[in-house]
Amino acid sequence: MELWYSEMHTPNVKLSIRVNRQLFSQQSEYQRIDVFQSEQFGCFLTLDGAMMLTEKDEFIYHEMISHVPMAVHPNIRRVLVIGGGDGGAVRELLRYPGVSHIDLAEIDPLVVEVCRQYLPQVSCGLDDPRVHIHYEDGLKYVRGKEDEYDLIIVDSTDPFGPGENLFTKEFYGSCYKALKADGIMVNQQESPYYEEDAIAMQRAHKRIVQSFPISRIYQAHIPTYPSGHWAFGFASKRYHPLKDLDDRAWEQLHLQTRYYTTKVHRGAFALPAYVEELVRDVE
Repeated sequence: MELWYSEMHTPNVKLSIRVNRQLFSQQSEYQRIDVFQSEQFGCFLTLDGAMMLTEKDEFIYHEMISHVPMAVHPNIRRVLVIGGGDGGAVRELLRYPGVSHIDLAEIDPLVVEVCRQYLPQVSCGLDDPRVHIHYEDGLKYVRGKEDEYDLIIVDSTDPFGPGENLFTKEFYGSCYKALKADGIMVNQQESPYYEEDAIAMQRAHKRIVQSFPISRIYQAHIPTYPSGHWAFGFASKRYHPLKDLDDRAWEQLHLQTRYYTTKVHRGAFALPAYVEELVRDVE
């Protein structure tokens, strides 16, 4: 008997991966958590049936959500990661010696526990003394914070279910207040390709534009996400993602990456015409 994981990307399109076995399945207080082992993608994590990460391609997402702001802001010390209970963004941030404090606000303790057990190469930084885990709703955690962080990374699930309030105008406004005068916020912003995902991307970008003076969309290719074309948002009080990119300073850190480079950084902000149109429509 063959076992397959399938995720509907639209009513007419689905992704299917042949699975060797299911390693974990449990309903938490917030969502259903599953871990599968596959030949093609290694271990992978799903929440409520939606793909979150795979061993084979997680480095793309985590490098692009982390290194882009780190290469722009010259002095990031304190970071807040909202969501991201798998630990991938934390792992990348810890590679920077200047980062002295990371708060991780994850609503579901079971996500962290499962990733520690089944995805140790992703969650390997969660026990670092610089990391402080708070099992709390991201909006509630950031609400009331002021002038505290150099960088906020919103590593959320899709804008449905537990992650829904991380795509609201109130949330982005709270992030703005929680950032220092030159702070940056980066968030995952869905795919611009399929209509339902594109609408979610537009909605998020419109709300961010209302809160931040600098707001740009950038992109990466992530094979297991819907359409493979994924968008991120870069929002800042001061720094421009291209004008303030310091190629030489970042390269002198000698970080070994598998996807991110400063050349990829620049290219990621060169959007296809159809994505530029989506962005213009809400700006």
